[in-house]
Amino acid sequence: MIDTITSTPLFGITLTIFVFIVAVRINEFKPRAWTSPLLVSTIIIIAILLIFKIPYKNYYKGGSILTDLIGPSTVALGIPLYKTFHLLKHHIKSILISIGVAAIVNTSLTAILLKLFGLPKLASLSLFPKSVTTAMAMGITEKIHGVTTITIVVVVATGILTSALGLPLLKLFRITDPVAQGIALGGTGHAVGTGTAIELGKVQGAMGALAIGITGIMYVIFVPLAAHLILEY
Repeated sequence: MIDTITSTPLFGITLTIFVFIVAVRINEFKPRAWTSPLLVSTIIIIAILLIFKIPYKNYYKGGSILTDLIGPSTVALGIPLYKTFHLLKHHIKSILISIGVAAIVNTSLTAILLKLFGLPKLASLSLFPKSVTTAMAMGITEKIHGVTTITIVVVVATGILTSALGLPLLKLFRITDPVAQGIALGGTGHAVGTGTAIELGKVQGAMGALAIGITGIMYVIFVPLAAHLILEY
């Protein structure tokens, strides 16, 4: 009976939306880093699947439909970017330099840590594009012959951590400039981080959307170089 109910796409969609609404209410009642709606909803859904022994493939029949909306939602972020285009022109040099430096440091540090801990080559190559939105991350991983399944898990985990810890870290380091906030969240947590940036304001959301694209381009350039030079790929 349970298998029949859970094997329909409607189950995955309904469960995801319902749990996320509950997670949002929890965050509104007690706004903390560890009550981030994305983090809480992920934990609740995993717990439900484990407790009721629901196969992940059953849940994903509906969950995949929501996953397919990542592409259109990312494209839609171009609307606030268009409305704040004047800020892009004004800060273009600092935006490109900051994202470029961040990409170099991130990929190099990732490669060094992976080599120090002696991870297998396939796993190591799959961890590089963790701060790039899913579609681009999969393309990068395929280009350097990694495992896309591992990449997806890491990308999702990075987005959740950015959503949970991004705002507290911005407050800790007293980063109040809306452009800097948006670039930091979008460049680190891709679409999920940009979702958090939108909650701060239109400028932050627009800069987060911009950071997604530029970060992806930077990673396409630097990931193969870091993999080759440091991991001797």
